[in-house]
Amino acid sequence: MDMQSLHDILRAVAKGETSIEEAANALTNISCEDIEYAHIDHHRSLRKGFPEVIFGQGKTVDQIIGIMEKMLIQENVILVTRIELEKAEKVLARYPDAVYHEDARMIVWKKHEIPIRGKGTILVVSAGTSDIPVAKEAFITAEVMGNKVESVFDVGVAGIHRLFRHKEMLENASVLIVAAGMEGALPSVVAGMVSRPVIAVPTSIGYGVSFGGMTALFSMLNSCSSNVAVVNIDNGFGAGYMASMINRV
Repeated sequence: MDMQSLHDILRAVAKGETSIEEAANALTNISCEDIEYAHIDHHRSLRKGFPEVIFGQGKTVDQIIGIMEKMLIQENVILVTRIELEKAEKVLARYPDAVYHEDARMIVWKKHEIPIRGKGTILVVSAGTSDIPVAKEAFITAEVMGNKVESVFDVGVAGIHRLFRHKEMLENASVLIVAAGMEGALPSVVAGMVSRPVIAVPTSIGYGVSFGGMTALFSMLNSCSSNVAVVNIDNGFGAGYMASMINRV
C-alpha cells in the first residue's frame, strides 16, 4: 500500500464515504501478510516508495500467482524478476493484463500508467549485445519506478568510436547504468566522460577466465574513475533500483 492509497482510505472515512469497519478491514494487512510460504511486505511501499519485488527464480508458478493475488489488492504496480518464459506464460494466463519482457525475464503488472517521479533521464548502456538482457532488467526496473529511461546498446571498448556517437546522450543523463562482461572496461570509460554517477553492472558474459563475471566485477571495483559504483554480477534490477533512488534526489 502506497501513501496515496492510505490517504484515499483516510479521506473517505473523514468524508463519511467509508465506514470505520471497512477502513479497518482494508488496513488489516498494512504491515505484512502471512500466506504460509511467504510473508508479504505490504508496508514496503509506504516505507520505501516502491512495493516488494517478487524474485521469480526458485519459486513455483502457484507461489508467484499467490503472492501477486494478495499484492494487487493494495499495489498499483507489481514487478516479478528472473522468471522464465514457461512460468511466465502460466502467470499471464491468470493475469492477462500483465506484460512479460522475455529478454529481461520480467513480468510487469500495472493498475494504471506510472507517473514520472524522477527528476532527470536515466541512461542504460550495454557494452555488447550479449549484455542486453541484464541492461534491459535495469531499464525496466527504472522505468516502472517512474523514470524517463533511454538506452544505448553494443558500444563496448572493442569499437569505442561507437560510444562517442552518443556523447550528447551520455552528458545529458542524470544517472548512467553501464552493463559489461568480458574485461568490464566500459563503465570506467563512460565515467571518465561525464560528471554524473555511473552504476556499473558486471555481467557473466565472457570466456573462461572471465570466471562468470568475476573478472568484470574486479575491474569495475578497481576503476580509476571516481564516479563509479558497482552492483553484483548480473544484478540489473539492483542497478535500476539504485539509479531510480538517485534520480529522485
